[in-house]
Amino acid sequence: MLLWETIGMFYFRTRSLSAWLQNLLTSGYIISIMDTMIFIMSTILSIAFHEFGHAIAAASEGVEIEYVAIFVAVLFPGAFVALNYDQLQNLPLFSMLRIYCAGIWHNVVLCAVCVLMTLLLPVVLYPLYVSGDGLMVTGIPQTSPLSEYLSAHDVILSVDGLKITRTDEWIKILNQGTITKSSSSEFREGSQRYVATSSGKGYCVPNSWMDASKNLWQIRNEVPCPDELIAFEKDTCNGSASTERTGRGSGSKEVEEKYCLIAKDVIKLRKCGNGWKRTEDDESSCACLEDENCLVPVLTPGLSWIEVSYSKPYSLGCLQKGGNLSSSSHAANNDLGQNPCEGSFVYVGNLLSTAHSVRVSPYRPRWAFLLFIADVPYILGNGLSSLLHASGALAVVNCLPVYFLDGEAILETSLSYGTWFSRRQQCKILKACRFVWTALLIIFLFHNTILWIRIAN
Repeated sequence: MLLWETIGMFYFRTRSLSAWLQNLLTSGYIISIMDTMIFIMSTILSIAFHEFGHAIAAASEGVEIEYVAIFVAVLFPGAFVALNYDQLQNLPLFSMLRIYCAGIWHNVVLCAVCVLMTLLLPVVLYPLYVSGDGLMVTGIPQTSPLSEYLSAHDVILSVDGLKITRTDEWIKILNQGTITKSSSSEFREGSQRYVATSSGKGYCVPNSWMDASKNLWQIRNEVPCPDELIAFEKDTCNGSASTERTGRGSGSKEVEEKYCLIAKDVIKLRKCGNGWKRTEDDESSCACLEDENCLVPVLTPGLSWIEVSYSKPYSLGCLQKGGNLSSSSHAANNDLGQNPCEGSFVYVGNLLSTAHSVRVSPYRPRWAFLLFIADVPYILGNGLSSLLHASGALAVVNCLPVYFLDGEAILETSLSYGTWFSRRQQCKILKACRFVWTALLIIFLFHNTILWIRIAN
């Protein structure tokens, strides 16, 4: 039951168990002690509230509670309430049904309370926290690919020029920005021949920069760009393109069409191309000035290019300047790097794992001396979400007529409550339902166990 509840909880949270397993087994996926404790506590509270419902209903019907048992099965906590069987069987059928359904109804009520508290959370946190001006980084492990750019208590302002204020926006933007791997058979890691992809996110690069890049080619006489530089190519502003290149022996035409530039300097330039997610009132287009060309980064399949603007409102330099995030966020895209409170960087990599490698929260403390409680909104928000899904999963699971679950007793009592079937027919229906639903449960668990092994390998 506990294994089924756990799988159900993650399934409802991610809407895709395979996606959750894939993210879980990705090295960048962050599973901290805090997240583990939130999951364990939400599971314990859901089970405790469920069994408390059975106990309250039994006591109200005069049924004696013999004992309460707490156990651990496969590292998951569990509990059950043992009632006096003779007293329970002597009750009217409606009273028996009320006791059997009490645990499920208590889980439903707990879900409603979680939803209400989640809606009231901004009001409760308002005196000590602010929101709506970015996502604060509450945790980032050293294994995260973004750890060299961001640190704890930094605030992510925008991604690719789009302001983000909610955690789901951060996940959605990064997941949508992932470039699908090329299906060309000619692409092989480390081979001489490969296919490069363009994200369509361009910058208006001055011709002088492009001429300097050509001089670099003549000096180095190499096709690959140095590690500190990124390869760019001209964009026709017709969306993403695919260009076939060779790793060795390429001619002068190949060299002329490729430019090695410094990413941190390029992102300060005006944007062009069709790869940017623009707002309706954004009048930017592909057109650049006469002495400029629209260049887009050249990426290998599976990698993506994103531009992240961030702020350090609690850094010493920002506090000494007396700056605040609300004032600097309006200028996040202007003169980045000149203000100690803000900055910008480009990340090139796998965005699917990167999105989950940073723990972010839409709330941040109003004052720097409250940083010691910066994790409270994250704990409350994720705690309510985990409690909601764990309690909901437990309620749904116990509605199923599976062996040893509440659904079996509920179905048996419901069949006895009606007069449509004979006693023999009731037994057949009960056995058939138990067999079918238990078999479906076993098949589901077996299927996802195989899926887990395949992803792990």
